[in-house]
Amino acid sequence: MSAARVIVGLSGGVDSAVAALLLRDAGWEVQGLFMSNWEEDDDAYCTSARDFQDARAVAAELGIALHRASFALEYRERVFRHFLREHRAGRTPNPDVLCNREIKFGVALQWARRLGAAHFATGHYARLQQGPEGTGLYKARDPAKDQSYFLHAVAGEELARTLMPLGELQKSAVRERARRAGLPVFDKPDSTGICFIGERPFREFLARFLERTPGPIETPAGERLGTHEGLPFYTLGQRGGLGLGGRHGHPEQPWYVAAKDRERNALIVVQGHDHPLLSSGALTTAAWHWLSSPRREAFRCSVKVRYRQADQPALLEPRADGTARVVFDEPQRAVTPGQYAVAYEGERCLGGAVIEDIVPAVSEAAAA
Repeated sequence: MSAARVIVGLSGGVDSAVAALLLRDAGWEVQGLFMSNWEEDDDAYCTSARDFQDARAVAAELGIALHRASFALEYRERVFRHFLREHRAGRTPNPDVLCNREIKFGVALQWARRLGAAHFATGHYARLQQGPEGTGLYKARDPAKDQSYFLHAVAGEELARTLMPLGELQKSAVRERARRAGLPVFDKPDSTGICFIGERPFREFLARFLERTPGPIETPAGERLGTHEGLPFYTLGQRGGLGLGGRHGHPEQPWYVAAKDRERNALIVVQGHDHPLLSSGALTTAAWHWLSSPRREAFRCSVKVRYRQADQPALLEPRADGTARVVFDEPQRAVTPGQYAVAYEGERCLGGAVIEDIVPAVSEAAAA
């Protein structure tokens, strides 16, 4: 009886390389898929060509076939268009979440199935476990690398067709396995930046697609301090790139973005990392995507509002229309509409949703 076929998303990095190695050694018929989904002649930032050569070298070392596919059209339509639309609305989207749902575990998984694969596999750091409710998503054993936050929007039926061999491993062990196996990417730095686009000067990149709309930078009291380049180019809690420096009559403390007034095209800033106007006591979300049986009543859990954030105790209140309200035990800093609130019970990810609105921990009058 022949081994079951699995297609591994080979990115050219060490994580996906070791995922393929582990599956091959476990007896699977492994083939690789390299996705190039951002097609621009911009070698300074787009590393796709170099990554493909690394993926080829890994496939050759492992003795597996390597396919190459471009889902650039799907990425533009399903991920990047949303990314720009959210920025135009003055929000701060997280494209990695949509990239996982729509591309890696969407069109790429479908493509793998057309090639006869029983499963699609990736180098993500997360764990999948079977239970009474189907396939559950759990945090990785390495808390510093856990990527369940970025995977919360993937459909449960797609997770059921997926393998994530690195979920039980520490990153150091992954690199050591790659080194022992002679994989040429064992010491390659981790990729950073926007999914498939890479790390590049963000404001300059965004300005290629969005018009600059300058406006006033103000204090909550209405004092004008400077001029911003356009609300889409800033995010709540941001410190750098404001061009303010010291100001007469104000203490020598850094300035932070506290709010965006879209009606007046004004950027509201405050001084001090822990200024009260940077804190939110609660938030509301768009429709919640459940990876467990949908909850109907309020319940206690932990919630993250950004990647790498420690679990925050909260009360999650599902609403009849599918949205939710999250009330935190302690105020949270720089909660940002457009980002995602993701809920956990212990190690299990329950799902999440886009943050729509925030409830300030204090009013502007009280903070003045």
